[in-house]
This record gives sequence, structure tokens and C-alpha cells, in this order.
Amino acid sequence: MALNLQTLKTRSLTAVVFVAVMLVGLLWNFWSFLILFSIIHFGCWIEYLKLVEKITNSKIDDFIKRYFAVCGVILMYIAGQNWYSSSFYGSFFGFEVNYKYVSWAVLFLGLLAFLFQNETIASRTKWIMLAGFTYVALPFTLLLNLRASYFLTNENFELLDLGKVIVCTVIFSIWINDTMAYIVGSLIGKTPFSKISPKKTWEGTIGGAILCVVVISLIAHLSNLLSINHAAIIAALCAIFGTMGDLFESKLKRMAGVKDSGSIMPGHGGFLDR
Repeated sequence: MALNLQTLKTRSLTAVVFVAVMLVGLLWNFWSFLILFSIIHFGCWIEYLKLVEKITNSKIDDFIKRYFAVCGVILMYIAGQNWYSSSFYGSFFGFEVNYKYVSWAVLFLGLLAFLFQNETIASRTKWIMLAGFTYVALPFTLLLNLRASYFLTNENFELLDLGKVIVCTVIFSIWINDTMAYIVGSLIGKTPFSKISPKKTWEGTIGGAILCVVVISLIAHLSNLLSINHAAIIAALCAIFGTMGDLFESKLKRMAGVKDSGSIMPGHGGFLDR
């Protein structure tokens, strides 16, 4: 697969803007992180449900699409409770209420009503829609929980926001693996990796993973924010499961008969693609 310079230029320019926005959301504070990933999560849900429509050859009402996306965002807010748990308590008609459980109840009852009362959508389509909570909502929920939960005191008794460091390491690892796999595959890739994604090659996949581990380990060594061993393990896991996730999404797009899940990012596709 030859390296397409125009495609690389488009991808690079888009990536610069994308990375700048992501870094502000990741590094500013917890709330910027929450807002950024709420927007991304909402976009991922809308794209996923559009793929479901094409896969099942059915029509999903726009209100239901937005409801599912909002339910996913509620999960994200609940995941961050360790960071701002006090906001989950309040008074309601003289009774102390934990809004975490109220949120869960609203979410559960709403989905139950959808599953058993909505007769305009086929059962198969409903179950694929509900599977989106595993595919779309769960990773974002775990990411937010990771960002909110982990702090560490170093040898100088300084409190380090380890959640921020780990989340950045995960996201940077996926970016680096994806970029390096594309470049290495374009330059020397010859052996197809999978029928699901014909442009992927073994050379690109292996080269991307190796370079991902090397670069992330080097960053960990220079920044001293994370041990090299931990950084290397995170990078390796991200390279493996990032590739698996990419193949799974490619399978969904093949079933739906589309090239990209969306068009929000020129050269990259939609929210799910990125």
C-alpha cells in the first residue's frame, strides 16, 4: 500500500486540531474532561445508532437516538461520583436523596419501557441498540472513572493526579499506534492482516505496536510521571485492543455498507472512527 501524501496531509492537519481540542479537555481540569467526553460520547451514540439502522434496515426515531445518548451520558456522570460525590445528595420533600440511585432508576425504567413497550422497532434491532451500552457507553464510563479516581503521593510527598496521567497515556498510546501503523503499513506493508479491513497489513500492525511501546516508554522516561514498565504495558495493551476495536468497527461498517461512521473529521471519518 503506497503512502498517499495528500491523504496523510489531510489526516495530519485534522489531527492537529483534534489533538489541540483533546489536550485542552484532558489537561485543563476534571470538568473540561467531562464536557469533552460527554460531547464525544453523544456523537458516538448517534453514529452507532445510524449504523444499527443500516445493519437492520430499520428506522429509529430521532427522539430515541437522543434518549439513548443521554442515558449514556448519565452513566458517565455517575462514574465520576468519587470526585464530586457531594453533588449526588440533596433534599426532596424533606427526605435525603442520593441522586446517583435516582439516575440509575430513571435510566433502568426508561430502557425497560423502551424494550417492552415500543412495538415499532423489531426485537433484533432493540437488542443491538442495547448492546451499544457495552460498545459505546462502558468504555467512556470506565475512562471517566479512571480519570476521577486515582491519585498518588511521590517521594517528595507531592500529590500527583495519576488518573490524568493514565488516561493521557491510554489515549496517546492509541493515537501513536494508529498513526505509526498507518505510516509503516503504507511504506512497507505487503501482507494483509484481516479480510475485515483489507488496507491493514501485518507489517503495519506489528510496526505500529512496537513503535507505540517505544515512544510511550521514552515519554515516560523523560517526563518521570509514570514508570517505564507501567507505560510499556499500557502501550502494549492499547496497541492490541485498539487494533481489535478498530477491526470490530470496520466489521460494523461493512455490515452497514458504509466507508466511515461519520464525516466530522476530514481524513479520519466520524467520532466512532476516531
